[in-house]
Amino acid sequence: MTDPEPRAARLAAEVAEWAGGSGVTVAAAESLTGGQVCAALAAAEGASAWYRGGIVAYASAVKHELLGVEDGPVVSAPAAEQMATGTLRLLGADVAVAMTGAGGPDPQDGQPPGTVFLAVAGRGPLTVAHRRFDGPPGQVCERTVHLALELLVERLRG
Repeated sequence: MTDPEPRAARLAAEVAEWAGGSGVTVAAAESLTGGQVCAALAAAEGASAWYRGGIVAYASAVKHELLGVEDGPVVSAPAAEQMATGTLRLLGADVAVAMTGAGGPDPQDGQPPGTVFLAVAGRGPLTVAHRRFDGPPGQVCERTVHLALELLVERLRG
Protein backbone atom coordinates (compact mmCIF):
# COMPACT_ATOMS: atom_id res chain seq x y z
CA MET A 1 0.00 0.00 0.00
CA THR A 2 1.34 3.43 -0.96
CA ASP A 3 1.30 6.22 1.60
CA PRO A 4 -0.83 9.04 0.11
CA GLU A 5 1.05 11.79 1.97
CA PRO A 6 4.63 12.39 0.82
CA ARG A 7 7.34 12.09 3.43
CA ALA A 8 8.36 15.75 3.06
CA ALA A 9 4.81 16.85 3.86
CA ARG A 10 4.69 14.62 6.95
CA LEU A 11 8.02 15.97 8.17
CA ALA A 12 6.97 19.57 7.51
CA ALA A 13 3.80 18.89 9.53
CA GLU A 14 6.03 17.82 12.43
CA VAL A 15 8.04 21.03 12.07
CA ALA A 16 4.75 22.95 12.13
CA GLU A 17 3.59 21.14 15.25
CA TRP A 18 6.81 21.81 17.17
CA ALA A 19 7.44 25.35 15.92
CA GLY A 20 3.83 26.45 16.21
CA GLY A 21 3.44 24.89 19.62
CA SER A 22 6.52 26.57 21.04
CA GLY A 23 6.38 29.95 19.29
CA VAL A 24 9.67 29.36 17.46
CA THR A 25 10.22 30.83 14.00
CA VAL A 26 11.92 28.84 11.25
CA ALA A 27 13.75 29.70 8.01
CA ALA A 28 15.71 27.83 5.35
CA ALA A 29 18.50 28.41 2.84
CA GLU A 30 18.75 26.01 -0.05
CA SER A 31 21.10 25.35 -2.91
CA LEU A 32 20.88 21.97 -4.63
CA THR A 33 17.27 21.39 -3.51
CA GLY A 34 16.11 24.52 -5.31
CA GLY A 35 13.33 25.54 -2.92
CA GLN A 36 11.79 22.16 -2.12
CA VAL A 37 12.30 22.56 1.64
CA CYS A 38 10.84 26.07 1.53
CA ALA A 39 7.82 24.79 -0.41
CA ALA A 40 7.20 21.99 2.09
CA LEU A 41 7.43 24.37 5.05
CA ALA A 42 5.20 27.01 3.44
CA ALA A 43 2.55 24.38 2.73
CA ALA A 44 2.45 23.15 6.34
CA GLU A 45 -0.44 24.09 8.60
CA GLY A 46 -0.16 27.46 10.32
CA ALA A 47 3.04 28.40 8.47
CA SER A 48 2.21 32.10 8.64
CA ALA A 49 2.73 31.96 12.41
CA TRP A 50 6.14 30.27 12.46
CA TYR A 51 7.73 30.20 8.97
CA ARG A 52 9.83 33.32 8.29
CA GLY A 53 10.76 32.35 4.73
CA GLY A 54 13.56 30.94 2.70
CA ILE A 55 16.40 31.79 0.38
CA VAL A 56 17.28 29.75 -2.68
CA ALA A 57 20.95 30.45 -3.29
CA TYR A 58 21.66 28.11 -6.18
CA ALA A 59 24.55 30.09 -7.68
CA SER A 60 27.82 30.31 -5.75
CA ALA A 61 27.83 34.10 -6.15
CA VAL A 62 24.48 34.33 -4.35
CA LYS A 63 25.84 32.29 -1.45
CA HIS A 64 28.82 34.64 -1.19
CA GLU A 65 27.06 37.96 -1.81
CA LEU A 66 23.74 37.45 -0.03
CA LEU A 67 24.41 34.89 2.68
CA GLY A 68 27.97 35.89 3.53
CA VAL A 69 29.61 32.60 2.60
CA GLU A 70 33.36 33.18 2.54
CA ASP A 71 35.39 32.61 -0.61
CA GLY A 72 36.22 28.97 -1.12
CA PRO A 73 34.31 25.80 -1.89
CA VAL A 74 30.55 26.13 -1.50
CA VAL A 75 30.07 22.38 -1.18
CA SER A 76 31.52 22.22 2.31
CA ALA A 77 30.64 22.22 5.99
CA PRO A 78 31.79 25.84 6.47
CA ALA A 79 29.59 26.98 3.58
CA ALA A 80 26.54 25.23 5.06
CA GLU A 81 27.26 26.80 8.46
CA GLN A 82 27.61 30.27 6.96
CA MET A 83 24.43 29.81 4.92
CA ALA A 84 22.51 28.90 8.09
CA THR A 85 23.87 31.80 10.15
CA GLY A 86 23.37 34.22 7.25
CA THR A 87 19.75 33.11 6.98
CA LEU A 88 19.18 33.67 10.70
CA ARG A 89 20.57 37.18 10.31
CA LEU A 90 18.67 38.09 7.15
CA LEU A 91 15.28 36.61 8.03
CA GLY A 92 15.28 37.08 11.80
CA ALA A 93 14.32 33.49 12.53
CA ASP A 94 14.95 31.56 15.73
CA VAL A 95 16.14 28.46 13.85
CA ALA A 96 17.48 28.05 10.32
CA VAL A 97 18.45 25.04 8.27
CA ALA A 98 20.73 25.29 5.25
CA MET A 99 21.86 22.80 2.65
CA THR A 100 24.46 22.74 -0.09
CA GLY A 101 25.89 19.93 -2.14
CA ALA A 102 26.82 18.28 -5.39
CA GLY A 103 23.52 16.88 -6.58
CA GLY A 104 25.12 15.32 -9.64
CA PRO A 105 25.63 13.94 -12.10
CA ASP A 106 28.99 15.77 -12.02
CA PRO A 107 31.29 16.52 -9.08
CA GLN A 108 31.47 20.05 -7.69
CA ASP A 109 34.22 21.75 -5.68
CA GLY A 110 36.12 18.47 -5.62
CA GLN A 111 33.19 16.65 -4.03
CA PRO A 112 31.69 13.58 -5.72
CA PRO A 113 28.05 13.61 -6.84
CA GLY A 114 25.65 12.98 -3.98
CA THR A 115 27.76 14.80 -1.39
CA VAL A 116 25.68 17.13 0.77
CA PHE A 117 26.30 19.33 3.79
CA LEU A 118 23.49 20.62 5.99
CA ALA A 119 23.65 22.97 8.96
CA VAL A 120 21.19 24.00 11.64
CA ALA A 121 21.68 27.28 13.51
CA GLY A 122 19.80 28.85 16.39
CA ARG A 123 18.35 27.63 19.69
CA GLY A 124 21.36 25.45 20.36
CA PRO A 125 24.81 24.81 18.98
CA LEU A 126 25.56 25.23 15.29
CA THR A 127 25.48 21.67 13.95
CA VAL A 128 26.49 20.18 10.61
CA ALA A 129 25.53 16.94 8.90
CA HIS A 130 27.51 15.47 6.01
CA ARG A 131 26.08 12.72 3.83
CA ARG A 132 26.85 10.99 0.56
CA PHE A 133 23.68 9.86 -1.18
CA ASP A 134 23.72 7.49 -4.13
CA GLY A 135 21.35 7.86 -7.05
CA PRO A 136 20.34 10.33 -9.73
CA PRO A 137 20.14 14.07 -8.93
CA GLY A 138 16.40 13.97 -8.21
CA GLN A 139 16.84 11.25 -5.63
CA VAL A 140 19.81 13.04 -4.02
CA CYS A 141 17.66 16.17 -3.71
CA GLU A 142 14.70 14.27 -2.28
CA ARG A 143 16.86 12.62 0.38
CA THR A 144 18.45 15.97 1.20
CA VAL A 145 15.00 17.55 1.66
CA HIS A 146 13.99 14.76 4.04
CA LEU A 147 17.21 15.08 6.03
CA ALA A 148 16.84 18.88 6.29
CA LEU A 149 13.32 18.54 7.66
CA GLU A 150 14.39 15.77 10.04
CA LEU A 151 17.18 17.99 11.38
CA LEU A 152 14.69 20.81 11.94
CA VAL A 153 12.36 18.49 13.85
CA GLU A 154 15.27 17.30 16.02
CA ARG A 155 16.30 20.87 16.81
CA LEU A 156 12.75 21.96 17.62
CA ARG A 157 12.18 18.96 19.89
CA GLY A 158 15.22 20.11 21.86
